[in-house]
Amino acid sequence: MHPNPVFRTSDHAADIAFASERGFGMLAVGDGAGVPHLSHVPFLLSGDGTTAELHLVRSNPIARSVSDRAGARLAVSGPDGYVSPDWYGLDDQVPTWNYVAVHLTGTLERRPTDELLPMLDRLSEAFEARLAPKRPWTTAKMTEAARDKLLRAIVPYVLRVDAIDATWKLNQNKTPGARHGAADRIAAAGIGHELDALARLMTDPPAP
Repeated sequence: MHPNPVFRTSDHAADIAFASERGFGMLAVGDGAGVPHLSHVPFLLSGDGTTAELHLVRSNPIARSVSDRAGARLAVSGPDGYVSPDWYGLDDQVPTWNYVAVHLTGTLERRPTDELLPMLDRLSEAFEARLAPKRPWTTAKMTEAARDKLLRAIVPYVLRVDAIDATWKLNQNKTPGARHGAADRIAAAGIGHELDALARLMTDPPAP
């Protein structure tokens, strides 16, 4: 997390909403030798931000090393991009990189196998809902043999979240005019959805 407190003023409601909307992050678990295992995972975050449901392939190093409980962190990154000092309309500025990141820290808990299918159904239901009016895909569309093969290959987990930390680095340390000017230049660059989203957030950062 960025040490400047001006970038860390959002309330947890905004952090939870952001992480839930992204639904994808980097899971980090220590290997006991000082080198973390990392895995990129989709997840389903509870409305209060206290639990994140996810699954791992059995061959994943985290699944092989975490049989019960382990300290873990799920890092959720948002839109990010380079900001040129020329875009502020101010003298003596320097380049920077704006971004959004939410870290969910807690205990990773392996769950019983019989919880796997309902968990998969909840995840697919949440993400398929974003594709409306498409008719949602469900595991019921799979043959029993294919579904059983899938279930044997993966393991269900829940991250019990103890702490939520977030950085919304959106030029809040600049004047509104400078921040909006840079946001306009990012939006005008037309170089992708992620930077469009960054420009919108810079224009209207989450309230303290």
